[in-house]
Amino acid sequence: MFDMTGQVAIVTGGASGIGLAMAEVIAEHGAAVTIMDMNAPALEREVARLRGLGWNVEGAAVDIARFDRLEAAIGAVAKKDGRLDVCFANAGSGGGPGSFTPEGGIEAMSLEAYHRVIDINQNGAFATAKFAARHMIPRRYGRIVLTASVAGLFAEGVSYSYGMSKAAVAHLVAPLARQLGPHNVLVNAVAPGPFITNIGDGYLEKNPEAIERFAQIVPLNRMARTEEIKGLALLLASPASSFITGSVIMIDGGTSQMRLF
Repeated sequence: MFDMTGQVAIVTGGASGIGLAMAEVIAEHGAAVTIMDMNAPALEREVARLRGLGWNVEGAAVDIARFDRLEAAIGAVAKKDGRLDVCFANAGSGGGPGSFTPEGGIEAMSLEAYHRVIDINQNGAFATAKFAARHMIPRRYGRIVLTASVAGLFAEGVSYSYGMSKAAVAHLVAPLARQLGPHNVLVNAVAPGPFITNIGDGYLEKNPEAIERFAQIVPLNRMARTEEIKGLALLLASPASSFITGSVIMIDGGTSQMRLF
């Protein structure tokens, strides 16, 4: 059920963090993967590393907020391989200071920064799903997996733009699943909780005390490693998810349950 041999996939924001873990696991299970990322040096490095493992991986330097280039890049993958089976719309941006800080309060937040995050996280996810669906509908097969966040489901102390954009991504799942279901294109989202990634310009790696603070609100008493997204990512991308659509699945170590106390 988890064999993806012969399938063609794209992963946006796949040169690091959660996106890289997603790309790794589906490539390991046989998919031909194109990683799309705006960080060209990281993209080149990771593609070379994954190819060195014997996996079928390519890279495309793309800023998903440039929708014309995104459309062309997705179209090029579908044309080259004659199909597009899986799309991870994962690329995202943190958005800067949290909403509960003086710098991140609504009265102080930069509108320019706000629009940039919305363009990447929300509009970019919509555009990625749109362009991918065009190639999936005619073949009556597809898996679209969006990266939402628990910060889009609850009032977390993240930036306004990040929380709002991830809420929009989570909501996008339902109408997409309803429209595309009759075409056998399944749409789901993962909603990660406290993962150690390089979002926010590597804030967590630079501030170990922040990792300790996050661990205190997680029942498992730790933050997640990016590899821990792999099982869920593989499930949603593979034939094993044949009756799963319209779901937003939290993967947060039980963090959301702490709100009951």
